[in-house]
Amino acid sequence: MKLTGMERPVDTLGRVVIPREIRKRLQIEDGVDSFDIFFEDDAVILRKHQEKCFLCGSNQDLTEIDDHMICAGCIERIKDL
Repeated sequence: MKLTGMERPVDTLGRVVIPREIRKRLQIEDGVDSFDIFFEDDAVILRKHQEKCFLCGSNQDLTEIDDHMICAGCIERIKDL
């Protein structure tokens, strides 16, 4: 993890503003993109949401299975096992 040196307050509605520099670097488009939110121990992790197969990374022909996206190709490979 890389510390940015930027600190932002939490407002009364629980919101935090993500600095423009970070949004620009991650190519996050205001009003269009969204985040996946994870937590680990005492850390909150934000990751730009991208629908892709969790096995191979493809973004074609996706199906959601148990909170994971999986592509048709990987489904076929699993069937062949």
